[in-house]
Amino acid sequence: MATKFSKETYLYWYELMQLIRQFELKAEEKYKMAGKIRGFFHAFVGQEALAAGCMTATRPEDPFITAYRDHGWALAKGASPNACMAELYGKATGLSKGKGGSMHFFDVEKKFFGGHGIVGAQIGTGAGLAFAENYKGTDNVVLCFFGDGAARQGILHETFNMSMLWKLPVVFICENNNYAMGTSVERTSNVIDIYKLADAYEMPGDKVDGMDPEAVHDAVARAVKRAREKGGPTLLEMKTYRYKGHSISDPQKYRRKEELDEYRTKDPITLVTKSILEHQYATQEELKGIDDRINQVVEESVRFAEESPWPDDNEVLKDVYIQEDYPFIVD
Repeated sequence: MATKFSKETYLYWYELMQLIRQFELKAEEKYKMAGKIRGFFHAFVGQEALAAGCMTATRPEDPFITAYRDHGWALAKGASPNACMAELYGKATGLSKGKGGSMHFFDVEKKFFGGHGIVGAQIGTGAGLAFAENYKGTDNVVLCFFGDGAARQGILHETFNMSMLWKLPVVFICENNNYAMGTSVERTSNVIDIYKLADAYEMPGDKVDGMDPEAVHDAVARAVKRAREKGGPTLLEMKTYRYKGHSISDPQKYRRKEELDEYRTKDPITLVTKSILEHQYATQEELKGIDDRINQVVEESVRFAEESPWPDDNEVLKDVYIQEDYPFIVD
C-alpha cells in the first residue's frame, strides 16, 4: 500500500509512540509494585497516534494545552523524560518542581501549558492562549485537547462562541476514548457525534480515526492551515481508545473484554510497525534497536527520579501567587 509519508516521518512516529508507551508502562509499574508514585495517575496507553499525528502537523512553537491525561503530550512536545518521571515521583527536579504530580505537567519552554485537573477548564484557557498569540501578531496555532466527558461542560459552548466570534487561532481536539471515567458517551448526551457540536457556531468540525497517525496528521494539518490563515477555529473529534482504566484505580467493570480486544487489533504502534516493514523503511532488527534505546531512556528517567531530592519545605508556598504592580492604562 502506497503512502504519502516519508521514511523519516514513520520512524519518528514509531519512536515517539514507543517512548510514550514504555514511559507509561514503567511509571504504572512503579506505582503499583514499588509504591514510588502516589496520587492520581491517568495513562495515555492506546492513544499514542494522537500525539504522533499532531506533532508532525504542527510547529514546535505552537502551544499545546490538555487535561490531566497529560504525560504523553508533555513527552511529545519534547519535555525531558527525566523531569516527567521526577514529577510523578514528587521530586524537586520534576517539571512542576514536584508539586504538580501526574495531572499538572507544565513546560513553558516547550510550549506545553498543562496538565489541568478541573474537567474542561483548559478549554477556556486554550482560547486564552490563542487570543494571546493573536494579540502578539504571531501565526502560532494553539492545540487544545479535552475528553468526551469535558465536551458536556458549559465552558465549551461559551468558548466556542467567543473563538468563532474573534476567529481565534485554535484547534479544539476532543480525545473521544468512549468513556468519561466509566460513563459511556451514549449515556451522557443525545448528541453522540461530538464534532457536530461545532455546527451550532458555524465552526468547521470533523470526525477522525484517532488510532491512525496518518489520519490524525491530515486532519490537524488542515485545521492548523486554516487557523494560520486567519480562518478561525476547528473542532476535531478523534475517535481513540485507552487500554488502561480512567485512572490507575479503575476496575473497568463498565466495558467488556471483547471491546478492549477489538481495539487492540487497531493498536497504533502495530499499525505503524506494519507500514514500516512493508515499505522497508527499517528492518525488525533496526526497530529493536530503537526499542532498546527507548528502554534505556525510560530506565534512566527512573534512576534520575529516584536519586533526585525532595522539594524543600520552604518551596511549599512558592509559585502559588505572584505579586506585581500593574499600572492602570487610562485613555
